[in-house]
Amino acid sequence: MDVIFMGTPDFAVPTLKRLIKEEFTDLIGVVTQPDRPRGRGQKLHPSPVKKEALKEDLTLLQPEDINSSDSVAKLKELNPDVIVVIAYGQVLDNEILELPKLGCINVHASLLPKYRGSGPLHRVLINGEEKTGITTIYMEEGLDTGDMILQEEVEITSEETVGQLHDRLAVLGADVLIETLELIKSGEAERIPQDDRKATYAQKINKEEGRIDWTASAYEIKNLIRGMNPWPGAYTFYNDNRLKVWGSKIYDSKTKPSVIPGTVVDIEAESGFIVQSGEGQLLINEVQPENKQRMSANDFLRGYDLQEGTLLATDQDQNED
Repeated sequence: MDVIFMGTPDFAVPTLKRLIKEEFTDLIGVVTQPDRPRGRGQKLHPSPVKKEALKEDLTLLQPEDINSSDSVAKLKELNPDVIVVIAYGQVLDNEILELPKLGCINVHASLLPKYRGSGPLHRVLINGEEKTGITTIYMEEGLDTGDMILQEEVEITSEETVGQLHDRLAVLGADVLIETLELIKSGEAERIPQDDRKATYAQKINKEEGRIDWTASAYEIKNLIRGMNPWPGAYTFYNDNRLKVWGSKIYDSKTKPSVIPGTVVDIEAESGFIVQSGEGQLLINEVQPENKQRMSANDFLRGYDLQEGTLLATDQDQNED
């Protein structure tokens, strides 16, 4: 089975590695985004997929526009049986979708039709979902609307961060994709229509969404914190400086505030500090002061004069510079 792989970030690398190893697939080309400038020096950096492809001396394409006539001509010349797409970063026109003999297959990190779109990993945690998974679909012009082939469900643990979920689903995605290709090769792959009535959408996350609104419940804030860890990070403000919050536990889930939400109501020297929310209280146990490294809340308390009664800025109190 001749396969072209399209992907860009770390999430796509385990699937690429599996395609390289499998005996029944012949990886005839890898397509990834062009090198992009990053960091203070704005030096060009290759994508994780490109780095892996170069290790294996694979045919590599990095078009600025995958739908350009030149790009399409190169894909036609490769003549794939299947195109596998996982977090590539460009929308494919119908001409490419119809190019491979056996279809374009997408590996999506949610239980479709829920969480269509580019931000399912963050959104399932922020929304407090208890399960998610991987779905493979035949691609069509709609956004993640194609017929489903396989779907595998996993439980989300109550302390899991988006970084941990990312790594777990990246490996699962590779497994489900290989099983999908085996079914396609044998002619046994199903086409299961999605129920559009049950569809939800997961927009790409942005940094501003990490700002903690202390009037929300302790449960909602905890989910925001883990859904933003390690990127882009949930944050509040302390002494007019941004304070990222990386770790928390629900200290009390039901107490209604007798003080303003965002107030530090207690200091626990060995474990952190407790903050009042709109419903319940949170124990904050890992933070990152502005321009500093991540640290335990215990270390933070030793270096900063955080006092009981301090009000951490809410969304309404502090405008971002």
